[in-house]
Amino acid sequence: MQAKLLIATGNPGKLRELCTLLSGIPFEIVSPSEVGVLSDANEDGNTYEENAIIKARTMAFKTKLLTLADDSGLEVDALGGEPGIKSARFGGRGISDSERNALLLERLKDTPLTDRTAKFKCVIAIAEPGGRVEICSGECAGLIAAEPAGNKNFGYDPVFYFPQLGKTMAELSSDIKNRISHRGQAAAKARVLLESFR
Repeated sequence: MQAKLLIATGNPGKLRELCTLLSGIPFEIVSPSEVGVLSDANEDGNTYEENAIIKARTMAFKTKLLTLADDSGLEVDALGGEPGIKSARFGGRGISDSERNALLLERLKDTPLTDRTAKFKCVIAIAEPGGRVEICSGECAGLIAAEPAGNKNFGYDPVFYFPQLGKTMAELSSDIKNRISHRGQAAAKARVLLESFR
């Protein structure tokens, strides 16, 4: 029987993406709901790394399972790096992705496209119940588009534009996104790290 790997997220889009990115690993991937717990760690760290470790350690301790958690965010240069680690809470809790994107575009309405440089960052932490933690990261650069485009994926993907491809992240095929995205890069490194936990 395969050992289990808990993906510590309550975000359905992120769970689907991580399951795809990690498919074929020698672990049975399970979600918090499948093991009967809430992914409710208090993300009070000051960096993506701290938050990913908090989530992974909290859920590993709670479930006694090897746990993978990520923290990611969008950093917009014209906004001084905001929303950053508060990306999921930008504009307040309980608003939709489209509302969050509309708020971001409103804040940038007077900023020329060439000055809308941004990057996505992702840190993945893998924690054992016994305390061992390993981390890896990824990032990708682009621009914030003038308006949303595409209906694939989630979060800020419809407004994150790759000039070299002429598409937003929400317009990319899964194969391309998984190869060039911040989470795809981090997950590729996580696959290697997971071998050391077998």
